[in-house]
Amino acid sequence: MTASPHLASQLAVNVLDAHSLLAAFGVLGVGVVLFAETGLLIGFFLPGDSLLFTAGLLCTGGSDRGVHLSLGPLLVAAAVGALAGSQCGFLLGRKAGGALLARTRSAKLREGAQRAEELLERYGHAKAIVLARFVPVVRTVLNPMAGALGVPARTFTLWQVVGGLVWSLGLTLAGYALGSSIPNIDRYLLPVIALIVVVSLLPLAAEVLRSRKAAKEARG
Repeated sequence: MTASPHLASQLAVNVLDAHSLLAAFGVLGVGVVLFAETGLLIGFFLPGDSLLFTAGLLCTGGSDRGVHLSLGPLLVAAAVGALAGSQCGFLLGRKAGGALLARTRSAKLREGAQRAEELLERYGHAKAIVLARFVPVVRTVLNPMAGALGVPARTFTLWQVVGGLVWSLGLTLAGYALGSSIPNIDRYLLPVIALIVVVSLLPLAAEVLRSRKAAKEARG
């Protein structure tokens, strides 16, 4: 008995490749991947930035890669996955404390946890929660870290919603806008995604430079 082509494509999906995920699971896959990346520590390796941008691009109909998504359902799935995942991570951190992060053997997760804690200490709760959305791995571990460190639930919820909507909808709409305005943009998908990831890190870089400048002025 042979598997159907659709089932075979799902079984052969590459979870590190945004287009492979979208071809296999469509809009539903976006919500599930974002939930896992932002809510479960095991999802730290998933390609959130490139998935959102590629999904937006595939809504334009200008791609020759055989996948087409609908923008409205995609935006809903992206927002729900990002917001629900973050809130889930926060609740896990609040209930389990730092035990989840303390037991991990992943050097990336430990490094991300350290950076997340530094963000919270340096920028305060609101700014750190928003900025973390744009940093891979950090956006995975900051949520349980915030719960473990006792960040007030109301504060966390407000700012994770703000950051989550800006991140998920912003990258999706950026892909859609670029795909709508530039013919055959998917031929240059990899360098464009790399550029989008770099641009998404600019808010954090700007904050780091601003804080260093303020520290120098204070010492001077």
